[in-house]
Amino acid sequence: MSKVRQILRLHSEGKTKLQISELCGSSRNTVKKYLRVFEREQYQWTAIEAMNDFQLSQLFCVDETREPSERLRILNALFPSIEKSLKRRGMTYTMQWAEYLLKHPDGFKFTSFCCYLNRYLNQTRPVMHIEHKAGDKMFIDFAGEKMHYWSRDTGEQIAVEIFAAILGCSQLVYVEAVASQKKEDLIRGCENAIQFYGGVPAALVPDNLKSAVTKSSKYEPTLNETFEDFASHYNTTVLPARSYRPRDKALVEGIVKIIYTSIYTTIDKHDFFSLEELNAAIKMELEKLNNKTLTGRNYSRRQQFEELEKQALRALPQYGYNIKKQYVCTVMKNGFVCLRTDKHYYSVPYRLIGKKIKILYTDNEVEIFHQYNSIALHTRDMRPHQYTVIKDHLASAHQFITEWSIEKFITDAKKIHDDVAQYIWHVIASKNHPEAAYKSCMGILNFGRKVGNERLINACRRAERFQLYGYPQIENILQRKLDLVKDDEENNPLIPPHPNIRGSNYYQ
Repeated sequence: MSKVRQILRLHSEGKTKLQISELCGSSRNTVKKYLRVFEREQYQWTAIEAMNDFQLSQLFCVDETREPSERLRILNALFPSIEKSLKRRGMTYTMQWAEYLLKHPDGFKFTSFCCYLNRYLNQTRPVMHIEHKAGDKMFIDFAGEKMHYWSRDTGEQIAVEIFAAILGCSQLVYVEAVASQKKEDLIRGCENAIQFYGGVPAALVPDNLKSAVTKSSKYEPTLNETFEDFASHYNTTVLPARSYRPRDKALVEGIVKIIYTSIYTTIDKHDFFSLEELNAAIKMELEKLNNKTLTGRNYSRRQQFEELEKQALRALPQYGYNIKKQYVCTVMKNGFVCLRTDKHYYSVPYRLIGKKIKILYTDNEVEIFHQYNSIALHTRDMRPHQYTVIKDHLASAHQFITEWSIEKFITDAKKIHDDVAQYIWHVIASKNHPEAAYKSCMGILNFGRKVGNERLINACRRAERFQLYGYPQIENILQRKLDLVKDDEENNPLIPPHPNIRGSNYYQ
């Protein structure tokens, strides 16, 4: 307002517009503008001199913008629907302008269309400045543009996704090429970023990817179970950004643009033949980016991280995270569940036969849950069509049968006598398959409880002498009490007297 006062004072002193322009350092058009208002309203210099700056601004700083033209009024009416359409995937300014021209052939050209549209969008989107605390948040996202490497075996070009992470306070960046945007690659990228930083931030801020957020919501999104378990392992929180709100994670959106110019441009000049080679090249360029002095400042991202944020991060857990996959199935009638990935069978407590259970498995372990309770933990076995059994899971009758083996029967027989063990061994050897003799062995050994071990020992000795091997033979000996016959009685049997017996004298 001091400039306005000077212009009006010189005018009241009789100076010309050219002289006023030279003395005040203002353009002639500016001088004319203020003098036009002064003369139109017929103000006096004494009245102007008594006004304060606010009152003066109300008189001379009135917006004299022209009324919008008919074309501009039509375009302004279309902006709300255009803004909504731009939120659709793949929609661009060019496509919206082409659609606008179809309905209004005499409308604005593309440059003017974009200028008015940006002015409308910017005036309806206030920007909030956020101070990021040290160690508070790590923002994560995937770049829109992919990178590539060449397969040595097939010669084809393989596209890979680029995972990016940035800490809010120090803005230290982590970049890695991964095979896809699936949850396994997202989790592995997050874990590598946390290892790269050497600590855990208080919260992770991902986009609304399916691999991180199962169901997006303005108030309480539903997280992917595996990603939530990963966050729980590292004692951190997941705070998904709102849908279609890139400014919620403006830092990572901005760093994606930076890596396009600082990393992509260099990487694209070279050919790589594996994901490992590509990541090695990215790592070198990433170090340059993090160590580069920030524009307008005298420090780099790395220096700011070492001074401010490194100590604020939480300590890493003792072990890394093993990605858990899940599978839901029903317990079969034999008390086993099948992990379809490996076609391998694992035992569960037999009382859960017919129940729905959930299997969580890693590369090394298979854990089985029923109603959120862990009911079995097995070491993962990838052999197809095989069974992994925990004895306590089986019914008592089944547990007993699973214990049957050659060693078991021989050991039990030795507890009675070595002669019984030798006989049991011959019974097993007489069969084409050992398991065919298990029931016979069990029946023979059970005679020890029925008739006593002493009679069983004698029966086995007698059957062994005549090379008769089997359960029926021992049963016959015991029923006929042949085990009680002594050797001399067997060699000289006593024949009772009978009238029909002639005797030896008859033949003399």
